Amino acid sequence: MSTLFSPLTLRGTTIRNRVWVSPMCQYSSVDGRPTDWHLVHLGSFARGGAGLVMSEATAVAPEGRISPQDAGIWNDAQAADYRRITDFIRSQGAVPAIQLAHAGRKASTRAPWLGRGYVPVEEGGWPTVGASAVGYADWPAPRELTADELAAMPQVWADAARRSLDAGFDVAEVHAAHGYLLHQFLSPLTNHRTDAWGGDLAGRSRLLLDVVDAVRSVWPQGKPVLVRISATDWVDGGLDLDETERVAQSLADRGVDLVDVSSGGNSPDQQLSPSPGYQVPFATRIKEASGLPVAAVGLITDPLQAEQIVASGRADAVFLGRELLRDPSFAQRAAAELGADVYWPDQYLRARV
Repeated sequence: MSTLFSPLTLRGTTIRNRVWVSPMCQYSSVDGRPTDWHLVHLGSFARGGAGLVMSEATAVAPEGRISPQDAGIWNDAQAADYRRITDFIRSQGAVPAIQLAHAGRKASTRAPWLGRGYVPVEEGGWPTVGASAVGYADWPAPRELTADELAAMPQVWADAARRSLDAGFDVAEVHAAHGYLLHQFLSPLTNHRTDAWGGDLAGRSRLLLDVVDAVRSVWPQGKPVLVRISATDWVDGGLDLDETERVAQSLADRGVDLVDVSSGGNSPDQQLSPSPGYQVPFATRIKEASGLPVAAVGLITDPLQAEQIVASGRADAVFLGRELLRDPSFAQRAAAELGADVYWPDQYLRARV
């Protein structure tokens, strides 16, 4: 009996298996609106048997986009365009999920194949905002958000969550990792504030917890809220695993249903040597500290590897990214290798044996 292909229920939402699609930016939106590319991209994973299909980092405000071509959910037109995508994902038996995000100081950048780097205002970019006026690498320093702006920020996320419901999503994930805005507040590398949103961990985690409260307040009780977090900055003096464990405990108290555990992304000085499953121990520590279910992510590419991670209890699900780009039918292939059952659409049944 494969644990990887057993269902997982969070609140009133049952996900058919533990092979989940990581949010992966496609840099293919127009004015924040998804296109045919997103329908095919996300739909292929649902057709391929994945249990949960998560959209890319989706900006809660225009200035929160990672790039001018990134997805958004700050207006009703964007939400309406997602409906056909979520309908298709659900028609294939998968659960549609959305990652709500704000890039903060790492916004207004180019797609990777355009050389990354900051996009200046005269080329279609915009001034960025952040926890403190500390730039990323050689990019311009962001404007420090004011206390009034921070007090209003949770409502921005709540409004985005409400639109996500209208768009047909069943799971919402708050993005607090990879050096984006909420991570910038959590980390002492990027949060030099001395007011109520800075200083000790309680101050630095205030915005994240307020955002989670706001999202949870509008998200139905039967539907789960997830948080993606970077367990460590991989930099001396930055956010570390001990602090992240304490943040996860606070998330559990706020009604979060699962923590999606990644790492890094907040500093170009990070020191890490990725290897297969290198972030799994972080997920296990977060699970033990918080009592919450967790998902592991990062260089998980092999069916047996994924099965062992979940069957051993080190994580409750695995998020796959690049491996699913290479093979959108990974879940179907993995099930065959593990002797498990998985969804196949009628149109593809002749390829099952």
